[in-house]
Amino acid sequence: MELAVPGLTVGHWTDEDARTGCTVIRFPDGTVASGEIRGGAPASREFDVLDPTRLVSHVHAVLLTGGSAFGLAAADGVMAELEDGEQGFPTAHGVVPIVVALGLYDLAVGRSDVRPDTAAGRAAVRDASPVPAVGAVGAGTGAMVGKWRGPEMARPGGIGIVNVARGDLVVTVVVANNAAGDLDDGTTAAAVRNGSFPGFPDREEYAGENTVIGVVATNAVLDKVACRIVAEGAHDGLARAIMPPHMRSDGDAFVVGATGLVDVPVDEVRLLAVVAVEQAVRESVGSIEG
Repeated sequence: MELAVPGLTVGHWTDEDARTGCTVIRFPDGTVASGEIRGGAPASREFDVLDPTRLVSHVHAVLLTGGSAFGLAAADGVMAELEDGEQGFPTAHGVVPIVVALGLYDLAVGRSDVRPDTAAGRAAVRDASPVPAVGAVGAGTGAMVGKWRGPEMARPGGIGIVNVARGDLVVTVVVANNAAGDLDDGTTAAAVRNGSFPGFPDREEYAGENTVIGVVATNAVLDKVACRIVAEGAHDGLARAIMPPHMRSDGDAFVVGATGLVDVPVDEVRLLAVVAVEQAVRESVGSIEG
């Protein structure tokens, strides 16, 4: 899948035996970013810098990683690799790369003692390409979906990447789908409406073991507030693809980065984000089965 946003690259580090990995989304210099978390159990690093009231506006990379909170350590490698390339927030004593990291829980598959680390983060940056792989790679290597009704109902998730364009405006979405819920084919909503929904099973043992994390990149001109608005739309797209969405056991989070080339209304960007995120979440798993 070739990325449509100019200057955007994506790289993966994958351990197929341990079924874990990490994915780095690199932005061109000057990218403005914000984001939103709606899941009840996020694992993140430097997410607070995305608040529109904070000083720093530009983000250099986002790390999506397996390994739960342990995998956030891979951000050290991403920062080190970017520092070597002299990319970062300028200070009197050198650049400080701004790297936001989002983690998902894949410790229940493969080997729980192998997690993305500093070396993995460096490797993912070095793998960065405008034509990245999708599926069971990087942060999606050990991802599973549909766990809310028990592990016997789960099936593989993965990395989904989708481009959507309208005229000169482009939006590229990268998601790692490890949702507690299922891909929405209308069955659950219909069951709730007609009274046949059996209710939520007691699955407290899976609390905090799920999430959908991702990045929405666009060539639009947006400030941090507008990026936050687009992030809200990203979660709307997630809610169109996953049922039930945003559970307390999910760490659902999106970062939006705007490279500032095309001047368009923010609602137009948000609409494209809704569509692109829904499609990317679905394509991360494949066609709805059954």
